[in-house]
Amino acid sequence: MWAWLSPGSWAHQGTQPHSIKIEGDITLGGLFPVHSRGPPGIPCGELKKEKGIHRMEAMLYALDQINSDPELLPNITLGARILDTCSRDTYALEQSLTFVQALIQKDTSDVRCSNGEPPIIRKPERVLGVIGASASSVSIMVANVLRLFEIPQISYASTAPELSDNNRYDFFSRVVPPDSYQAQAMVDIVKAMGWNYVSTLASEGNYGESGVDAFQQISREAGGLCIAQSLKIPREPKPGEFDKIIKRLMETSNARGVIIFANEDDIKRVLEAAKKANLTGHFLFVGSDSWGAKSSPILDQEDVAEGAVTILPKRASIDGFDQYFTSRSLENNRRNIWFAEFWEDDFRCKLTRPGIKLDSEKKKCTGEERISRDSQYEQEGKVQFVIDAVYAMAHALHSMHVDLCPGYMGVCEKMDPVEGRLLLSYIRSVNFNGSAGTGVLFNENGDAPGRYDIFQYQLSNTTSPGYKVIGQWTNHLRLNIEDMQWSGGEHQVPDSVCSFPCNPGERKKMVKGVPCCWHCELCDGYQYQADEFNCETCPFDMRPTENRTGCRPTPIIKLEWSSPWAIIPVFLAILGILATSSVVVTFIRFNDTPIVRASGRELSYVLLTGIFLIYLITFLMIAEPGAVVCAFRRLLLGLGMCISYSAMLTKTNRIYRIFEQGKKSVTPPKFISPTSQLAITFILISVQVLGVFIWFGVVPPHTVIDYEEQRPPNPELARGILKCDMSDLSLISCLSYSIVLMFKYTTCIVWLAFVPIFFGTAQSTEKMYIQTTTLTVSMSLSASVSLGMLYIPKVYVIIFHPEQNVQKRKRSFKAVVQAATMSTRLSQKSNDKQNGETKIEPDRSQ
Repeated sequence: MWAWLSPGSWAHQGTQPHSIKIEGDITLGGLFPVHSRGPPGIPCGELKKEKGIHRMEAMLYALDQINSDPELLPNITLGARILDTCSRDTYALEQSLTFVQALIQKDTSDVRCSNGEPPIIRKPERVLGVIGASASSVSIMVANVLRLFEIPQISYASTAPELSDNNRYDFFSRVVPPDSYQAQAMVDIVKAMGWNYVSTLASEGNYGESGVDAFQQISREAGGLCIAQSLKIPREPKPGEFDKIIKRLMETSNARGVIIFANEDDIKRVLEAAKKANLTGHFLFVGSDSWGAKSSPILDQEDVAEGAVTILPKRASIDGFDQYFTSRSLENNRRNIWFAEFWEDDFRCKLTRPGIKLDSEKKKCTGEERISRDSQYEQEGKVQFVIDAVYAMAHALHSMHVDLCPGYMGVCEKMDPVEGRLLLSYIRSVNFNGSAGTGVLFNENGDAPGRYDIFQYQLSNTTSPGYKVIGQWTNHLRLNIEDMQWSGGEHQVPDSVCSFPCNPGERKKMVKGVPCCWHCELCDGYQYQADEFNCETCPFDMRPTENRTGCRPTPIIKLEWSSPWAIIPVFLAILGILATSSVVVTFIRFNDTPIVRASGRELSYVLLTGIFLIYLITFLMIAEPGAVVCAFRRLLLGLGMCISYSAMLTKTNRIYRIFEQGKKSVTPPKFISPTSQLAITFILISVQVLGVFIWFGVVPPHTVIDYEEQRPPNPELARGILKCDMSDLSLISCLSYSIVLMFKYTTCIVWLAFVPIFFGTAQSTEKMYIQTTTLTVSMSLSASVSLGMLYIPKVYVIIFHPEQNVQKRKRSFKAVVQAATMSTRLSQKSNDKQNGETKIEPDRSQ
């Protein structure tokens, strides 16, 4: 019954129809990918129902709406010449030459008919503007021709950033935002999710490559985002090509985020390869508008696509178009020469044609089928933009008509023909609410403003798996992170970073050439993290905090009374003070007894005072340093020993001189009286005191905090030591005079042991404790030796054997000297006999 519809109604040129012609006062061109790219040698392939038929019908729908609108282009009918690009740029270029035929001047002067008359050549219709194309590569190819003939062009789907070049594509405009906006939106999405290391994947061709180029350029300008790999899918991929792509992406496995500008077929095959490699859930895809919210790229690969974030120019479903398209049938849509092919494909049936045998495997079309009722229907995403593109052209023509033909019904002479550049200026000036209620306008480059919906494909924990709107982008991003869901139903955004943030106290050591990759190095020793990339050493009086993000004051310490290093010296000093006090009290009480008098009372009291001061210095060495304490340390450190050994030296020297003088005469030596002895002692002491006061004048006593002494490799153990400003050398110098005075005494053994201990611990972290303890114990031992050897026996006799502490027969100094002399001679004779050298002395008594 449908045989009468073909072939003339459905095809104008053989079996493959080329164009749709709609008559009108003004003709617009249309370019749509009605068919896919054919195999090599054949320009066209299979029918594209959504991208082809839906979009092309949207133009027919818009023309119907405009022509029926009494307010828009009244009394002017818009016609159309619609071509099939077959999704191939070279084929589209050939087809688009139809649009410029009327502008090409042909010389027919030498052409004659057989009867000699000049031929009557039908002039082709003049196309004032073109709606299309779809693919960016096709639009670029066609735009290069149309600009030569100044024919404005408005695309409904071409988004390549290259088309924003107003110098090369000055007659090109588009109602969709360029990929540069899309790329900006994708960069913002990636950064909002905290990613800084991603790979890019592009289908070979203008759309994919220019989209990735725009993404890379914007990411470089924005900073903080690095491209791990930038891979390209060939136009004609070889077997195993997608497996290789997945393998290469895994070379930088930390870059889980994959930015993909690719066509539907390539997207599907990438997902298949990822699933084949058992990498479901590893890659996190961010897809461009070619992916959008389409179900075809993810069919049977939903688990791999889970969590994919996609972007699509903000759109709305046009209810009027749904009503129009679902009411189309073979009877009422004869103007669409490809509709019968669509009918067969959509309902999976076969129309009968004369001379063509019906395929037994397919059912026969009845013609009673209805779109949406008997087949699945969903409005294609770019339908809104096709309608807006046609309306933009209509509004520009309307404004031009109002300006050039005021009050004129129909096309006036000034619009016949229409000047292309003037029409372009009107196109760039339009501003109206489009089919979805959003504004339609163009910038100076012919680009529409960027308005995008952001989707995520969610599979888990949802009653209706599919694409969910999670945000919008209109010059800035509004992303609802809390609404996002990832593989396994996780709500935490996965990482796609080259290097994870360094811990506090670690600096970044950048990897050369990759600004998003670094190694974390701990700020060691006394360094702290000054900034993200540098460690600096804390000031000398400070140490790093525990997390090494700053510096804190180094704790100040001193030798505490409760320290074991202080308890022993204090204990010895207390015993020594008690013993010294006991001796002094005993001597004072028995001041006139023979033993006390024989000991040389005056020098004994001086010597005991020195011993007392030696014990007392222990408390000053342990007390908290201050100006007064430091002054007394300087004064008393050497003074006690100086007093003791000056008295001992004076007493020893007195006895020595007495015996030496006795060998020569019975006359007593000079300066052996108590007063003389005290004078000599105080002269010796005055040398020490004078030296100390000169030291006071040159360097007044004060405290310092020594941060060097306890500064081990581990800063947690670092301490500042509060001490008097006395170096080791000055301390020894302070004692040197006393050491000279005691050189001939037994106590020098103690000091010979002290020196190596004192200087041998100079590098020890316990230096302060060891040296202080060594010094005070050595002084206490030195004082104890003097006290024990000189006075304890005397006190013992005085207390426990008072019968021995009685006056004996007085002897004169002369008798003492004679006795001493006789004793000496007897000693010499004894020695001579032992040597066998006996001499006979004459008897001087005769």
